[in-house]
Amino acid sequence: KGDTATGASKPCKLETGAQIKVPLFINEGDILKIDTRTGQYLERV
Repeated sequence: KGDTATGASKPCKLETGAQIKVPLFINEGDILKIDTRTGQYLERV
């Protein structure tokens, strides 16, 4: 199965400088939707 099946995550630094955890299938340059209240990754846009 792919990376989405494992639920594994990796650290990611956003353009704003914030550090969050994202799924392994996220690549540099992807546009992400982040919950600004919690700082959690929501989805890839």
